[in-house]
Amino acid sequence: MPNRYVIYGAGGIGCAIGARLFASGREVVLIARGPHLDAIRERGLTLKTPADTLELRIPAVASPHEVDFREDDVVFLTMRSQDCTDALDELRLAGGADLPVVCTQNGIENERMALRRFARVYAVEVLVATSFVEPGLVLSYDKGGGGTLVLGRYPEGADDLVRSIAADLTAAGFRGEVEEQVMRWKHHKLIRNLGAAFPAVFGPGADTVALRANLEAETEAVFAAAGIDYASKEESAAGGGGGRGGRGGGGGGGGG
Repeated sequence: MPNRYVIYGAGGIGCAIGARLFASGREVVLIARGPHLDAIRERGLTLKTPADTLELRIPAVASPHEVDFREDDVVFLTMRSQDCTDALDELRLAGGADLPVVCTQNGIENERMALRRFARVYAVEVLVATSFVEPGLVLSYDKGGGGTLVLGRYPEGADDLVRSIAADLTAAGFRGEVEEQVMRWKHHKLIRNLGAAFPAVFGPGADTVALRANLEAETEAVFAAAGIDYASKEESAAGGGGGRGGRGGGGGGGGG
């Protein structure tokens, strides 16, 4: 039975994933809120990409309690980390502890929170560039596809479900990949993202190489003291973790 995808916290990243899955023929339900939800219900969701514009009438609801959950459901969590605890509690009340939950956020605590409530939890390293522009409108900046989503079971491993999710994402235009040690790559991205705010703080073109190096060294020392493993720059440059080519640079979105 094909997966149905419930996108919980459908903002920029969530809508980009949901829109592409829906356009590829998968069943999708968006859980959104406020004016964004109203716009999707009234006019549909618009996803603008470098190649085209998708205008889609995707089912959208305000709460997981409005979803008639099924055995083939897969839930993508795409809200910010500060909203995740309450969202997980509501999701368990609405759908039960057997729902597979896919944490599609940059933060590295969401998986552990999810595993306290659900038996099957998956992590995603999000290498997708999107912007929430206005209610009902999301931009995707990745040329030649939707970007890369690297998935694995949490805390480690892979199974048939995560492989089917990756296949569906690939069919939808993403580069969906399976990585048994996916948290190492999420930790790597956390280090890589340390300089994301530098252009806003110091201005475009500012020389922040030394500052970034110091921040990365301090973070690596903290990770080592805490026993947190992470993929190295050398692994990333070599396209490690399933053969990804040079994932060390560039952007990549994702909720907090």
